[in-house]
Amino acid sequence: MDLQQHYSTMRTEAYRHLTQGNVTLDPLIDSTEDTRRGITLLARPPAVITARLEALLADFRAIEPAQYYYPASDLHITVLSIISCYSGFTLDRIDPVAYQDAIRGIAQQTRPFRISFSGLTASPSSIIVQGFPHDSGLEQLRNQVRNFFSGSGLQQSIDQRYSIQTAHSTVLRFKSPLRDASALLENLRLYEQEAFGSFDVDTLELVYNDWYQRAGNTILLEKYPLQHQ
Repeated sequence: MDLQQHYSTMRTEAYRHLTQGNVTLDPLIDSTEDTRRGITLLARPPAVITARLEALLADFRAIEPAQYYYPASDLHITVLSIISCYSGFTLDRIDPVAYQDAIRGIAQQTRPFRISFSGLTASPSSIIVQGFPHDSGLEQLRNQVRNFFSGSGLQQSIDQRYSIQTAHSTVLRFKSPLRDASALLENLRLYEQEAFGSFDVDTLELVYNDWYQRAGNTILLEKYPLQHQ
C-alpha cells in the first residue's frame, strides 16, 4: 500500500465533508453504558512524541473545545485488533494466558521497528496522525500474528472490520457539531506536513481495552520487549 496516497485520499474526502461542517459524531464517547471491549496488540509512542502531539491538540482544542481529545496516556498505534470491541465482552470469556503465550512467542522473534509520525489526515469522524513504517517490520509482525490466530482455534476477529495496513494514531474524535469548521480546516492544513518525529518500537502491549483505549478501562495483560538481534 502507498501510505502517502492512502492518507491523502482520506484527507481529501474528509475535507469535502468538513468544509460543509458535516462530521460524523460519536454518540458513545461519554456514555457510561458503553460495554464494548476487546483485545488489542498495540505500541505506544515515547514521551517526546506524545508531548508534541499534546501541543498539537492544544491548538485544536482552542478552536473546538467540545470534541474528544486523546490524552497522552491513551495515544497508541494499533498493531492488530485481535478481538475487536463488542458489547458485553469480558475476560472470563477467553483464556488470557493462551493469548499472552502466543504473542510472547512471536515477540521473541521480532526485532524493533521504526515509525515516523508526519502530518495529519482526517475522516468525517476523527483527526489522525499519519504514521509511516521505515521497513517491513510492522507488516511482518502483523502477518505472524494473523497466521497464528487463523489456525489457533482461539476467539479472534482479526481483519473482520478491515485489514489494517497503516501505522496511524487517532488523536481526536468528533462528538459535537463543529463550532468553526473553517478554522478547523485551516489548522488541519497548517499541520498537514508537520514532522512530529521518528521512534523505535521496541515494546509491545497486549491489552483488554474499550473502544477508545482509555487508560482507566484498560487492563495490561502483558508487555513484550522486542529482541535486538
